[in-house]
Amino acid sequence: MDDEKITILKYLLSLHTENEWLEYKQNNTNPDMIGEYISALSNSAILEGQDKAYLIYGVSEDNKSIVGTKFNFQTAKKGQQAIENYILTQLEPRINFKAYDLYIEDKKIVMIEIDTNTNIPVKFRGVEYIRVNSYKQKLKDFQEKERKLWRCFDTKTFEAKLVINNVPKEDIFELLDYDTYFRLMDMRHNLNKKYILEKLIEENFIAFENGIYSITNLGAIVLAKDLTKFKTLKSRAPRVVVYAGNDKMDTLSDTQGNKGYAVSFEQLIDYVIDKLENREIIDKALRENVYQYPKIAIRETVANALIHQNFAEGNKGPLIEIYRNRIEITNTGKPLIDTKRFIDHTPKSRNEELSNIMRLLKICEEKGSGIDKVVTSIETMYLPAPEYEVYEDSIRVILYSYKEYAKLTEEERLRATYQHCCIKYVNKEFMTNSSLRERFRIDKNNSAMVSRLLNLAISKKIIKDFDPDSNNKKAKKYIPYWA
Repeated sequence: MDDEKITILKYLLSLHTENEWLEYKQNNTNPDMIGEYISALSNSAILEGQDKAYLIYGVSEDNKSIVGTKFNFQTAKKGQQAIENYILTQLEPRINFKAYDLYIEDKKIVMIEIDTNTNIPVKFRGVEYIRVNSYKQKLKDFQEKERKLWRCFDTKTFEAKLVINNVPKEDIFELLDYDTYFRLMDMRHNLNKKYILEKLIEENFIAFENGIYSITNLGAIVLAKDLTKFKTLKSRAPRVVVYAGNDKMDTLSDTQGNKGYAVSFEQLIDYVIDKLENREIIDKALRENVYQYPKIAIRETVANALIHQNFAEGNKGPLIEIYRNRIEITNTGKPLIDTKRFIDHTPKSRNEELSNIMRLLKICEEKGSGIDKVVTSIETMYLPAPEYEVYEDSIRVILYSYKEYAKLTEEERLRATYQHCCIKYVNKEFMTNSSLRERFRIDKNNSAMVSRLLNLAISKKIIKDFDPDSNNKKAKKYIPYWA
């Protein structure tokens, strides 16, 4: 650890000047002054795009030469209270900072390494501080910097934030499954660690600043060999619960993963499918077992739950619940677009980097085609239309097993009609009585029954007649209400 910190210290000293996130001191060890500097340096580091700030004792404030210090942070006190505890109790929020005793040229240096916060400015004793031209100032006196700071909090993405700071180079290879990345990318590597690190930096899986490596949230959530090694992400692995019936009364199994999404995705999908009941069909005197649900529908729906979850809400990953008659897949975060426009609308994601890398690694379909393929594959197997339930802080997707048309509720029939109409429209086609009969596997002799359903859908204003002035009822075409 000391070698690591020495590397950082040498880099900082090579700058030969203070800046917004770096301050030199010699022996001024007033606890309140230190607390104010921790606030100022941490807030200024955010403005400068730095993940750490530093307060260094043992360097001349005049000529920046190494002079050493007598400061002993570990034994220093404020009254009867240890200085570290005192400062922590006065910080809001209580960000991490740590003092290191280091030696350069046989002179003692105390380097205080300060974390940044990710959503609000750091206060000390109720006051927010900032650095202005290397001077500590109250943030409220510099409104433009305050506005800029808040914009920084708004724009730094979950993926870009660091989950583990100051990771020894060798530990990166132990924590991240880089082999999976190269395999899914169809790229070869010859175990050249320098090249591997360069690729991980290029994809923003790791960061390299001030001579040190850190692992980003993106790197951990995608490539972690063991998510439990990442404290803030360990509960974000997907959980699969299997029930014996159509309710929660009897749980058969309850399993949570522990690997990054790209590392475990195929195993996750295979596990879910393995837990589903197959059904037997007889076609031309041959018996054949088929899945209850199309694999592409399960794959895309699970991938969407992983990608579009709101990492700022709750502390649980997607939940996959398997019942005898349905699968429910729930993730945190309200959808960013109306569920009725899932099929035609360009997708929006609160986790664009995660979304892009999962597509790049072929975990899910190209942008905009995933939901279309879910609905199309559901129609191909004549299953009930998927349902999207939105709650205050989450969304649940429900995939239903096969039900005969006669057993479908009016709501289920209307939902399938609307989704069929949308799929036809995005494929530059029209829904007709004939196409809807095929969707439900209804005999031509029962076309009047489908006509009644179409009229009901029009009255509910979820579809509309493409040419209402036409008198040719047999050739009627229908489009979604928004078209």
